Amino acid sequence: MEPPGLLRRRRNLLPITRRRNGGNVMNDRLYLLRPNFTDKGTGPFFCPGCARVEGMLSYYPALRDKIEIQYIDFQRPRPALVSELGEEHQGCPKLILGDPTRTLPSKVTVTQAKGRQFISDDIEICRYLAKTYGVGEPH
Repeated sequence: MEPPGLLRRRRNLLPITRRRNGGNVMNDRLYLLRPNFTDKGTGPFFCPGCARVEGMLSYYPALRDKIEIQYIDFQRPRPALVSELGEEHQGCPKLILGDPTRTLPSKVTVTQAKGRQFISDDIEICRYLAKTYGVGEPH
């Protein structure tokens, strides 16, 4: 039996939050590439956009307890992102919004695929996290 407050999805446990009206909402899910990957036999590399978001998480470690973070491999296809957003949206970083009814900060572009809303730009992800979770904003 799974611990309360968690929903089984594939091999990962996704945290869920209860709404005041009794419904459940998934937490925001952040996808970042693992560093030190190779590409066509060269490397190691890291993703600059992922590194920027990772830097924000290091400044505000409490964010790690408020969102789900998935570190995925560089090689495509990236099954976790494909299953959630489709093959055309495999780029990283990617933040999938858990609560589509949440008010979004200005200067954040949200895209939709397969019934999910997401943010793809690293600075916009940082703006969203700052406004949504009450930490410092990029300046």
